[in-house]
Amino acid sequence: MKKRTSILTATMLSALCISAPASTAMAESAIKPTFDTLFDPLLADPMEPRIAVMPMLGEKKLQLDIGTSADLYQNDSKTFAVGIDFATWSLLNRTSNFKFPVDCIDYMFGINTTFRREIKESPLPFDEASVRVRLSHISAHFEDGHTDDNGDWIIGDSPFDIPFTYSREFVNVTGALSAPGRRVYLGYQYMYNTLPDEISPSSFQAGAEIGLPYNAYVAADFKLLPIWQRDEAKTDGYRGTWNLQAGMRLTSIGLENVRIAANYFSGMNRHGMYFYKPESFTTLGMIVDL
Repeated sequence: MKKRTSILTATMLSALCISAPASTAMAESAIKPTFDTLFDPLLADPMEPRIAVMPMLGEKKLQLDIGTSADLYQNDSKTFAVGIDFATWSLLNRTSNFKFPVDCIDYMFGINTTFRREIKESPLPFDEASVRVRLSHISAHFEDGHTDDNGDWIIGDSPFDIPFTYSREFVNVTGALSAPGRRVYLGYQYMYNTLPDEISPSSFQAGAEIGLPYNAYVAADFKLLPIWQRDEAKTDGYRGTWNLQAGMRLTSIGLENVRIAANYFSGMNRHGMYFYKPESFTTLGMIVDL
């Protein structure tokens, strides 16, 4: 009996040794990271993970974005994907001697899933529908560029003691209709945890992108974002926030993933440390789509 048991044990161990590499190979074959995501990043949304250097015109400030989205898995029919997002959005001060002290920075990481299907025999001028669902975390922080000559925090017009904690966890759903050279989309975001905790959980989004000759394009992103009421120490109501972008891909010189773009932004500040503050500005710079 012991001999038969030992033979059975040896057989099971051998089977495990054989099947383990096979299972690992299957897992490795399923996970194939790619920057060529099923859901293309929204061109004019300033909260998309991207690489961008965007100086503000008429102001000594610069936006520096570092990030990207990647699909870890795509099915063979390219109708479903699971991916990751990570990004930093920094606001830098432009000073003399080519120095750029960081005023504030936002960090984002999360996961996403995409569903995509072809549209056939539709009266609409689109041939594809897609939905992206994101689960993400963002935290924001002031840096040494937000201090005075004595190293003390600059209070400014902040309704909070500085430094304060800002973070949010949220689910974002974006649905899009697209065809070569054009796309429209709608989105909804629900924050299930925030600090400060008196921020409305809901925000809304819509936008459009249109391709033009010579690899140029125009795009518009619109959001309804909560307004912070100082007297009530909470958000109440919404304000429209626009980002209008016109740009050109440098395809003619072999840089199809590089865009030269101009933006006009008007609405609630994108940075967590200034989420209560409306602003308007124009930027002109470069964006790299990995």
